[in-house]
Amino acid sequence: MRRKLLFGERMLLGDGTEPFNAVIPFRLRGTFKEEDIQYALSRLQDKHPWLRALIHHDENNIPWFEVLENHLPIPIRIVPRKGEDDWQEESRKEWQTLFRYGEQPLLRFIWIKGEEVSDMLFSFHHCLCDGGSAVAFLYEFLTILDHPSAEIGVENPILGIHDVVPEAILTSRSQKLKAKVIGRVAATAIKCIPVGKKAVERQNDYLIHWKFDKEISKELISYCKSQEVTVNTFLSVVLLQAFKKVRGASAFNKVSCPVDIRRFAPQIKKDHIFAFGLMIVVSSDDKMSFSDNLWMTQESVERKTSKLNPYITMMVMESAHDALKNFTKLLKHGKSSNDCMFSNLGRIEIPHQYKEFTLETIFSPSVIGPLGNTTTMVTSTFNGEMDFSFVGSEGYLPYSEALAIRDEVIQTVKEQLDPISVL
Repeated sequence: MRRKLLFGERMLLGDGTEPFNAVIPFRLRGTFKEEDIQYALSRLQDKHPWLRALIHHDENNIPWFEVLENHLPIPIRIVPRKGEDDWQEESRKEWQTLFRYGEQPLLRFIWIKGEEVSDMLFSFHHCLCDGGSAVAFLYEFLTILDHPSAEIGVENPILGIHDVVPEAILTSRSQKLKAKVIGRVAATAIKCIPVGKKAVERQNDYLIHWKFDKEISKELISYCKSQEVTVNTFLSVVLLQAFKKVRGASAFNKVSCPVDIRRFAPQIKKDHIFAFGLMIVVSSDDKMSFSDNLWMTQESVERKTSKLNPYITMMVMESAHDALKNFTKLLKHGKSSNDCMFSNLGRIEIPHQYKEFTLETIFSPSVIGPLGNTTTMVTSTFNGEMDFSFVGSEGYLPYSEALAIRDEVIQTVKEQLDPISVL
């Protein structure tokens, strides 16, 4: 089984010399055997073909996912658990560790082994899948680890754009023309945009982590419902305000928010291994109050989201493979124009208590790569607690400013929730 990488996957893959890795860490209370972990990982590979795949280039240097008959197991790296924050150090290590994608799967497993408590990490190349896919195979892994004979099904993998875009759209003469024209215009524009000769020096990468307890998390969700805005919108406005307060004139007043393509393309199932995403950008108005900004931003988000078209977007991108080099160069060498990428995975629907162990927490995934500004905040909610991973690089956002932004986010959230706690 094999398929060509799509445009977005090729962009994330790069030339193989720079990692673009994501990590999803979690904490288990219980005792485990390596052979049981390896078995659970092998069951994941049995279900998902692309977890068995390597990447090979053809004679035209086009990369392909290729599933070999005698596939290689997902590698396990075991380190002794010394403290509560070991998972952060191992996350940073995994960001920097290249995937030898022609020789090993695009997924690794790290076991920070303790006597009663273990932290575990899935590390994967971002061209393999997104955070939604990672949560899906995390759920399957835990299911098998607890109950080895459990049935998790078999994925019917996406083999190309034809498995996502309906045939009527994909073969439509007008839609094909539209995609080609937009693709050519975009490719020409990208070629004409001036970029620097050197990419920004990233310097040291860092991870800042925090949680809201169950009480604050519950109040935050209740507040958003009372204001008729989403948690995503609320946190975006909080983040924009924090960047403005800390960075002043250096803030861009722009936060990029990924939108799950599964909302618009039902062909892509929750458990599909897939990396393609959609994006909107949100901004706030300094002249408005916090509440007015919430409502204005919510309207803007709904308007922009309603205009998203995953099918034509994919068709445009697939028509522009020859512009990949220029597009990548623009992302790497162009000036940053947004403050941060903010991704909210929402409530993670994975059980907390299992027969053989307890899933104490899931830490929000982190991701970092070479395509421009690395500043990213990811949040998720598990077992009633909202968790935050804030990733960045000194060359884009100094660590001291990132800490100040974190403090502003926490303070602003608590200030907005205070009237509820008083009542």
